[in-house]
Amino acid sequence: MRPFTYSRATDPSSAIKMLAQNPNARFLAGGTNLLDLMKEDVERPNALIDISELGLSDIKPIAAGTNQGGISLGGLGKNTDTANHLLVRQNYPLLTQAILAGASGQLRNMATNGGNLLQRTRCPYFYEVAMPCNKREPGTGCGAKEGINRMHAIFGWSEQCVAVYPSDMAVALAALDAVVKVRNADGQERSIPIADFHRLPGDKPEQDTNLPHGELITAIELPKNRFADKSYYLKVRDRASYAFALVSVAAALEMDPSDESGKRIKAVRIAMGGVAHKPWRALKAEQLLVGKEATDANFKLAATAEMADAKPLEHNAFKVELGNRSIVLALQMAMNGGKA
Repeated sequence: MRPFTYSRATDPSSAIKMLAQNPNARFLAGGTNLLDLMKEDVERPNALIDISELGLSDIKPIAAGTNQGGISLGGLGKNTDTANHLLVRQNYPLLTQAILAGASGQLRNMATNGGNLLQRTRCPYFYEVAMPCNKREPGTGCGAKEGINRMHAIFGWSEQCVAVYPSDMAVALAALDAVVKVRNADGQERSIPIADFHRLPGDKPEQDTNLPHGELITAIELPKNRFADKSYYLKVRDRASYAFALVSVAAALEMDPSDESGKRIKAVRIAMGGVAHKPWRALKAEQLLVGKEATDANFKLAATAEMADAKPLEHNAFKVELGNRSIVLALQMAMNGGKA
């Protein structure tokens, strides 16, 4: 690990100003990803600004504004506290399931909500500094594209990068139409829809998000919805715990109350993880299902429509069929209230 200075911020404004003044500084909260990257010499900050004591950890109802009736998750709230909070468990069980599917209990105790959104890919070519990687060192090439790419993207990749985004939490947030609240050095606050927060690699794979240096995630807002009783997070991985997704699916359904059969879909949200450089909203599948009956046949049609645009690499063609089956199973589980 390279030398760096350490300072502890006492309030959000001073923290943001310190970061904005130094392009090589980084915020330190839980540190569960950043410190690993520093040890591997992938990240080389010359200064760490500890923001762990700024507050910004409350989970509370939103009383007014665009997302009135929803809840606000503090950017520095711990993943464990968020997953187990009564408001989240009762109203957004999809988020609870996704958080608990990720990492380990020890890591969730340390990891923050904002930090979870900002974690970087676990592509082994990104972590191995002896290998070419456009994300780590732009212009050197993408080692994974012609290398071993079993874990890599099947949607949205470019010639510059085929890495996938690792978070489980963010996949659920994508399905729940979350909004990320951020603050800059001038004290101005703005809102970023979760769909616009993360980026596809394009020709700038080194940029994971649309959050400029010098801004701080203060909260994540979840709008009110009617998905609580019919939602499910499915994670397919190589082992049962402490592993990143080969494919994951966050699925949520709202049924049409005017339909006597109770099977007609009024609204649906589907997001996928392990398949792209950002949480992948399955918009084609969603559009196909709205107004249809929640049947296995319709679920299969929707999954097939979504996966038709997949572009697998040499070693991950299995993800196309796996994604197809995972969408169907997640929708079936959601329809049954999480029961097989």
